[in-house]
Amino acid sequence: MLLRSLGSGVSGLKNFQTSLDVIGNNISNVSTTGYKKARINFEDLFNNNIQGSSTNKNAVQVGLGAQTGSIDNIVTNGVVNPTGNPYDVAINGEGYFQVTDGTNTYYTRAGDLKLNTAGTRLVTSQGMQITMVNENTTYDLTDCSAFTINGQGEIIGTLNNAIDNGDGTTTSSVNLGRIEVFTFPNPAGLEKIGNSLFQPSQASGNYRVDPTTNGQGKIVQNALEGSNVDLTDEMTALIEAQRAYQANARTVTTADQILQELVQLKR
Repeated sequence: MLLRSLGSGVSGLKNFQTSLDVIGNNISNVSTTGYKKARINFEDLFNNNIQGSSTNKNAVQVGLGAQTGSIDNIVTNGVVNPTGNPYDVAINGEGYFQVTDGTNTYYTRAGDLKLNTAGTRLVTSQGMQITMVNENTTYDLTDCSAFTINGQGEIIGTLNNAIDNGDGTTTSSVNLGRIEVFTFPNPAGLEKIGNSLFQPSQASGNYRVDPTTNGQGKIVQNALEGSNVDLTDEMTALIEAQRAYQANARTVTTADQILQELVQLKR
């Protein structure tokens, strides 16, 4: 009995240490663009069967503590905050931007974009290229004085010099391409790899793109999605985890005191 209580108390200490780590990481990312908070779930360990069940009698079991069952990504949307920066884009709804470093492909909700060194296209803050379709091979951002991004991700550039159509009319804007939005059957199954990037896993499933609706998210220019961390919830969870840690520590110290009493019985 004493060894079981010690083991249960130690498992609780380990679990709530992990819980504090998860909560602390959430709090530290409260202002991280596009961050998705994590949530820890516990499950009980094996039970020691002291006596099996029989007719009209329940089994006699003693639990052996708890363990971490999963740490889930909570993929609810963060608040879309206006920034006034035309290079900032947010996804209002589901979906992720697809980016690449030339070798690997990742997914992100962070739309703090900038121009690449050549000034020809938009890249992430880490310099990764964002996936686009129907890119214009004749004109790029260097040929434009300004640009807008509509809800479907189409980049419309205002040309520095209008195009003479030869019929007495001119064209002052061109479509430079469309930013795609990718969705997953189970976005909570995406794995975080740092730098606000995710990679698919067996749990997330393969990405999907609907060319008619551009995924399930609407792109908003001049805005960034904030973290979905709620400080009120996290501070409450922090207090609960702290008290649970203290209670498990008390279980360990109480079991230790009883062991001490048993050792002293022979005196």
